[in-house]
Amino acid sequence: MNSRPFNPYLLAGVGIASILLLASKNNRFKVQSLAVKMKGMIPDRFLNDTVPTEKLGHPDPHNIEDNKMVDEGAMYSVNYYNEKVQQ
Repeated sequence: MNSRPFNPYLLAGVGIASILLLASKNNRFKVQSLAVKMKGMIPDRFLNDTVPTEKLGHPDPHNIEDNKMVDEGAMYSVNYYNEKVQQ
């Protein structure tokens, strides 16, 4: 037996309700201002990009595994171009 029989109906209801709510310009403005206000309440540490920036642009020539990974990534696009585009 299905453990969540109301899931599609719930999603459809939320979708229809949001369409009806956002049909009016006044309601769209209210929802947009609420979203901006809620985003302001979230701490900045959750909004920042979590990409480690300590190795960007400064490859270590002695880090063989990292250089190998970069080389393989570069060759993937070249091989794709050679196989797909030139044929």
